[in-house]
Amino acid sequence: MINKDTQLCMSLSGRPGNFGTNFHNYLYKKLGLNFIYKAFTTQDIEHAVKGVRALGIRGCAVSMPFKESCMPFLDEIHPSAQAIESVNTIVNDNGFLRAYNTDYIAIVKLIDKYQLDKNSSVIVQGSGGMAKAVVAAFKNSGFEKLKVYARNEKTGQYLTTLYGYDYINSLENQQAEILVNVTPIGMKGGKEEFDLAFPKSLIDAASVAFDVVAIPAETPFIRYAESQGKQIISGAEVIVLQAVEQFELYTHQRPSDELIHEAATFARANS
Repeated sequence: MINKDTQLCMSLSGRPGNFGTNFHNYLYKKLGLNFIYKAFTTQDIEHAVKGVRALGIRGCAVSMPFKESCMPFLDEIHPSAQAIESVNTIVNDNGFLRAYNTDYIAIVKLIDKYQLDKNSSVIVQGSGGMAKAVVAAFKNSGFEKLKVYARNEKTGQYLTTLYGYDYINSLENQQAEILVNVTPIGMKGGKEEFDLAFPKSLIDAASVAFDVVAIPAETPFIRYAESQGKQIISGAEVIVLQAVEQFELYTHQRPSDELIHEAATFARANS
């Protein structure tokens, strides 16, 4: 039952999806929490964030393209977001807005889970807020041979300067053992939904294909890499790990691994 005491959590995204809505609401119901979750988009990030404060919305997930542009309107930036100048989670404590980045935490955990060799060469495609989380996670995990390619040369060069890596202005004649896509290429409903994030020749020469796109879990990049016998890390894993961290920040409860798996399975099936 929704009542006057029900706490609202939400997301702000340029392309709202159903995964977070289904994931969080499933856990609220299973744990008997008086919360509800709803996805939104906006053309006015300043007033959207001010609305979070004014309406007492408990938590707000932040996705592309608002991870950086929301920052001036927040009260406190947690080190996880401050270090990479990017926010993906806002927690409202009685009108005081604290910002975090659980994407970074998720990437670090996946690097550790899959035991990626820190001596490997890496190419990261993308230069937005999520790309910062990815590059920072690789940097702090000890990877030294990393290059960034981005269509926006200015933000790509800024990102590499920030972390001491190299910027490349083309994927041609490049090679790396680990390829990471941090762009919307392959995202369901996007204009490049059916495109490969990297050239086939680059994928063929790689060992690991890592795609941060969560919906669908099997992007064209992931499908092709898997067909070539590459190690796969999908955005489906990223979205679950970061969502669990958000859930705990909002509710102060940590679901069991079994319940997290149930919620993720439900959310994927209904997204």
